[in-house]
Amino acid sequence: MKGEVDMTTPNAGKKIEASIEVSPRQAVESADLPGLFPAGVRVYITDVGSDPTETLVAAARRVHDLGYTPVPHFASRRLTTRQALEDRIKAMAESAGVQDVLVIGGGLEKPAGEFSSSMEVLETGFFDKYGVTNMGVAGHPEGSPDFSEEVALEALRLKKSFGERTDAKIRIVTQFGFDGDKFIKWADSLKDHGVDLPVHLGVAGPAKITTLIKYAAMCGVGNSLSFFKRNTRSLTMLATSHSPEDVVAPIENHVLSRPETAIRQIHVFPFGGIKKASEWLVDRGSWRLSPHTVRNETA
Repeated sequence: MKGEVDMTTPNAGKKIEASIEVSPRQAVESADLPGLFPAGVRVYITDVGSDPTETLVAAARRVHDLGYTPVPHFASRRLTTRQALEDRIKAMAESAGVQDVLVIGGGLEKPAGEFSSSMEVLETGFFDKYGVTNMGVAGHPEGSPDFSEEVALEALRLKKSFGERTDAKIRIVTQFGFDGDKFIKWADSLKDHGVDLPVHLGVAGPAKITTLIKYAAMCGVGNSLSFFKRNTRSLTMLATSHSPEDVVAPIENHVLSRPETAIRQIHVFPFGGIKKASEWLVDRGSWRLSPHTVRNETA
C-alpha cells in the first residue's frame, strides 16, 4: 500500500514529528487552543505586518501559558527600526518566555523599514542578547520568483556560518508544497552545497482543494500549484477535501528509513483550521495528546 511503513524495520510504528502555525488572533482568542496540541510542541505565530507588537506578544504569551513552545515570526522587510525590533524581542523573551523564533524575509519588494534581509536582522545580536538561541530560517524547495537558486543557497550558507559563530541553533523551515518526492530531493541535496542544517518541510494540513489552490496562489508556490492542479483535474475532485498523506507518507518513509537525511520533521500549515489539523496529526500518530495537557484558563 502506498505510504505504508515497513513493519519489519526498527522504526516500525514511529511517525514523523510535526509543528503547526496559528495567526496572532487565533493564539489570543481561540477557545479551542487549550489542550488542542501536545505539550511543548512548537506553535509558530505568523506576522503579516498588520498586528502591533502588543498583539504579537500577547499571542506568544498565551501560547506559552498553555504549555506550548511559541515561535513568533520576524518578517524582516516588514520590520521598521532597530529599536522597534529590540523592543519586540525583549518583550517576547521577558513577557512570553520566547526562546525560539522564525526569521524570514517577509516578502515586499520595498522594505518597510531599516531591514532588507533576514541576515541583517540576525546580525543585530538582539536575539542572543535576550536569550533566544533557537532560530528557524526560510527554505524554498521550489525556488522563489524574487531570487535565484544560487542566491538562496548562499543565504543559507551565511545563516549556517552565523550559527557556527554565535552558537545559535539554526534550522530550515520551508514553504508548503504538494510534491513530497521533490521536497525530499531538495532537502537532501543541501549538504552538497555546503548547507548541513536540519530541515522541517512545510505541508498543507487537511483542507478543501479550492482553499489550498487559493493559498498556493497567494504564497507563490507555483510549481506545487501546477503539480496539484494536474492531479485534481475534475470538478468532482475539486469539490472534495485534500488529505496530506500523499505528501507526508513519502517524506515520513524517507525519514524513518534514512536516519542520515537532513529532514527532521514536518511543519503544518492549517489552512483547513487548527482543529482539523490537530485531529489529523493525532489520528495518524504524529501527535499524542494527554488529558494532563488540557489547561483550564479560568483556574
